[in-house]
Amino acid sequence: MMRKLLIPALILLGSLLGAMTLMATSPELAPARPEAAAATVRVVTATPQSVRMTVHSQGTVEPNTESELVSEVAGRIVWKSEALVNGGSFAQGDELLRLDDQDYRATLERARAALARANAEFEHSQFEFQRLESLESRQLASRSALENAQRVFRIAEAARQDAEAGLKQAEHDLARTRLYAPFAGLVRRQGVDIGQFVNRGAAVATLYASAESEVRLPIADRQLAFLNVPVGLLGELPPDQQPAVTLTADYAGRALTWTGRIVRTEAAIDTASRMVHVVARVGNSGQPVPLGVGLFVNAEIEGLVADNIVRLPRSALRSDNQVLVVDEDNQLRFRRIEPLRLYQDEVFVSAGLAAGERICVTPLQTVIDGMRVVPVPEDGDAVPKPAPALTPAPHAAAAGA
Repeated sequence: MMRKLLIPALILLGSLLGAMTLMATSPELAPARPEAAAATVRVVTATPQSVRMTVHSQGTVEPNTESELVSEVAGRIVWKSEALVNGGSFAQGDELLRLDDQDYRATLERARAALARANAEFEHSQFEFQRLESLESRQLASRSALENAQRVFRIAEAARQDAEAGLKQAEHDLARTRLYAPFAGLVRRQGVDIGQFVNRGAAVATLYASAESEVRLPIADRQLAFLNVPVGLLGELPPDQQPAVTLTADYAGRALTWTGRIVRTEAAIDTASRMVHVVARVGNSGQPVPLGVGLFVNAEIEGLVADNIVRLPRSALRSDNQVLVVDEDNQLRFRRIEPLRLYQDEVFVSAGLAAGERICVTPLQTVIDGMRVVPVPEDGDAVPKPAPALTPAPHAAAAGA
């Protein structure tokens, strides 16, 4: 019985002694705080460069010259050119319309007859005046007879001048029965047809020139700072101050491009949109495809050249005009910058960054100044070590996204 109790007791005692021995000889573990894993961020290297500014706008093509073809005499239309239709093309000096000229030819003949009669009266009165003047000098004619002959001579001279003017008017009226194109272009609207009677001053068609076209482009007043356009200058811009403009449009399944110049600015500012309108002019002679009137186009205007500009993705810009710079220890530092312009998906930085500095472009939600990161270059190349800033900006303590 004692044997049965002794053996389990010895086993239990041996186990306790072994456990105590292990606890006494085990190494002591010191508590340690786990380190947070560094976030991986994409970075770009600041590279100052010269940037050509561009301003975008849109507008509708309008003719440079447009006028109403007006009849200067009344008459019935007896002939019309095949070009005098909507969309018809014509050259400068082409005959477009012809009116019935029978009445004007008769008027011209009467004017010629009146001039011949006035010439005869003038010659007779002149001869009579000279004859009496000679007689009066020899005291063979009275002074009153000479003065009467002089009066008749002056009346005849005035009548002859009136007849000459009437002949010129009749010739002009006859010539005006034929209407010619004042310039090369197209017909926007036809208003008359053969057999129709038109009065003096009636518009028969609307014409516009095809040599040049214009586009009225609205631009925000703050965008004018990026263009080489003199502020306050009225009328046409000097040739050396006319910015180049490129117009693009999709028409008939094709992407078309035209080049031109900004030739003038409008003095008035739109009170509703606060826009200033500039006018682009395009010469169609040197273009692959003529610029069609009424076409809606996109315009890209060439602006000024800005030096020492750092181009960054817009995602790099944070609140209060700040960016995140990765220093030599791969820690994030807040840096205040001076953005010159937000353009499409980029921000143009004019001050606050030095060449070679690395800028974080990853949109982090929570950032602490001095936070360690793992930078990965945007282009996949090795990350260069940043150059020291010329004038380091003060670091912010913390900022949100």
